[in-house]
Parts: sequence; structure tokens; C-alpha cells
Amino acid sequence: MATDPAPQDMPADADADDRRDGRDETRTERLDRNWGDILQELRAVQTGTQIITGFLLAAAFQPRFTELDAYELGLYLVLVSLAGLATVLGFAPVILHRQLFGRQQKDRLVHIANRMLFGLLVVVSLLAAGVTSLIFDVAVGRTAGYIALGVALAVVLAVWVVVPAIARRNR
Repeated sequence: MATDPAPQDMPADADADDRRDGRDETRTERLDRNWGDILQELRAVQTGTQIITGFLLAAAFQPRFTELDAYELGLYLVLVSLAGLATVLGFAPVILHRQLFGRQQKDRLVHIANRMLFGLLVVVSLLAAGVTSLIFDVAVGRTAGYIALGVALAVVLAVWVVVPAIARRNR
């Protein structure tokens, strides 16, 4: 994978508009806009992650929690682990920003944070599907839990694969 040249290796006009995308912005302005977009997306995902994590943490202190069978308890623990991972992945771009702040590495920051955000979205997608399955399993039964998981994963697959393919095709 090729990396962007270090800022000191760039020619003097490296900040000139280098894309024909209809935007009149310099490379630095584009990086700032992309970083702002990443932060907005992180904020949106963080709210959902906090709600799901709160639900999972509160569930352990409910009277019915002791009635979970081995499968439900295992699923619950996997989901708590995913929620913890999602929380850390949500903080990771901000932590990276703090580490790279003032070092003229916004291009590296945007590139890595974008990958972290994709990872976060994968984890949160799996978390949402799993929580749906757990709730159906506990409330209705194992078969309903499996069906809910299948439907949730189909929706996740559609959002991740089908919708973007349709959007690209209709361009």
C-alpha cells in the first residue's frame, strides 16, 4: 500500500486543488473537510453504541439475568465484548488525533481514522444484530432468536453490500 509523501517532501504547490471533483478546495481543505465528516459520523455511531452498551450493562443487574441459559449467557458476553470494542474503536480516531496533533500528518490521520471508522461500523453492525437476536431469544424463544439474527444479518448485508452497489450503478 502506497503512502502519501511526507509534507516536507511535497512541492510548494502541493496544496493546490488536485482533483476534478467539482469542489474548489485545496488538499488541506479537503483533509479538514474529511476529518470533520469522520468526526460527525463517529458522533452518530457513538450515540447508538452508548445506548446498546447501556442496555447490555443494565441487563446483568435484572432479576431475570440469572435465568439465562448457557447459550444466552455466551451470546450476552460476546455482545458485551463487542460493545467494549466498539467503545474503544469510537475513541481511537480521537486518541490518534491527539498523538499526531501539530505534526503535520492530517493526511495520515484521515486515512487511518477512516479505516478505524469502517472497523467500528462493522463491529456495531454485528452488535446490533446480536442484541436483536438475544432479545428475541429471551423474550420469545431460541427459534425466534435465530430468525431475528438471520433477518438482522440480512439487513446488515443489504446495508453494507446491496445498497452501495445500487447507488454505484445508478450513478
